Amino acid sequence: MTGLILYSFRRCPYAIRARLALQQAGITLELREVDLRCKPPELIAASAKATVPVLVRPDGPPIDESLELMRWALAQNDPTHLLELAASRESELLLQQNDGPFKHHLDRYRYPHRYSGCDGAGHRQQALALLREWNERIQQQGWLLGSAPSLVDLALLPFVRQFRHSDPAAFDAEPGLQPLQRWLEQFLSSPELAAVLEPPWAARQRWRSPQWLYHLALPREWQDARQQGSYQRSTRGRSLQEEGFIHLSGAHQLEATHGRFYADLDHVVLLTVDPHTLPSDQLKWEAIPTGEQFPHLYGPLPLDAVLSADRYRAEP
Repeated sequence: MTGLILYSFRRCPYAIRARLALQQAGITLELREVDLRCKPPELIAASAKATVPVLVRPDGPPIDESLELMRWALAQNDPTHLLELAASRESELLLQQNDGPFKHHLDRYRYPHRYSGCDGAGHRQQALALLREWNERIQQQGWLLGSAPSLVDLALLPFVRQFRHSDPAAFDAEPGLQPLQRWLEQFLSSPELAAVLEPPWAARQRWRSPQWLYHLALPREWQDARQQGSYQRSTRGRSLQEEGFIHLSGAHQLEATHGRFYADLDHVVLLTVDPHTLPSDQLKWEAIPTGEQFPHLYGPLPLDAVLSADRYRAEP
C-alpha cells in the first residue's frame, strides 16, 4: 500500500499502539515524526485535532483516532487474528476504561504539576485499582480477553508501560500484580515493541516540513541573540551587517548546507523558522553561483519567528 503518511510521536502511547497495529499488518508508509509543541502545517491541515497519530490516505479521509487506525490497519491484514476477540461489548468496556479513567489518573500521577491541587499519589492508587482489575483477567486467562492476545492487549499495553515508567521500582514491587507484571514484561521485551520504537516505525528527530525555513547557528551566537532580542548572524563567521542578509535553507537544502559549512563542528543549533511571520519584503529566494535558489532574509531574524531551536542531527 503506497501513498500513506503517518504523523506520529515516538513516545506517545496512542501513537505507539497505532504503529503496533500498522507494523503487525505489514503496511508500508512514510513516517513523519512531529513535536506537538511545534506542529507542522501539514499535520494541522490533515486533522483539526492536530495531534498524533494521524494517517493520511490517498484514497480516503485521514484517520486521526488511534483505535480507528488500529482497526483499519488490521482489517487490511491481521496475521495473528488480533481482531477476532476484540469484536465484543467486553472489549469496548476495557478500551473505554483505559482511554477514560485510567488515562485520566495516569496523567495526574505522572504530571501533578499540570493540574491545580492535584494529589499525584491519590491518582496513582486510583490507576492501580484499575490495574488490579486487569490483573485478575490476565491471571484467569493469560490475556485480557482470553488465552491469546487481541487488539485490546495491544491498545492498553503502551499505557501500562507509561505507568510503570514513572516509577519502575515501585511498580515492580507492587504486591499481587505478578500476572500483569509478566504480561507487561513480555511486551517490553517483545520484538514488536522494539520494532515500533526504532526506524522505520519510529524516528528520533522531528520531520522537517517543506513549508518551514531553517538556519544553522553556533550555540553561543544563538544564546547571545536570545539575550539581545534578535538574531543577526548571516552564516558561520559572517554577520548580517557584513553579508547584508541572513542565509536560510529549505528543508531539502539543509543537509548540504550543514555539510558545506558546519560538518567539522560537534554542536550546531538548528533554528526552525516560520516564513509567514517574517516581513514579506525582507524574504527573497535568490540564486547562488551554482544556480540553486536559497531563501535570504534582508533584516534581523525576530525571535518570535523561531518555532524551535534544537541540536542539529543529520537525517538518517
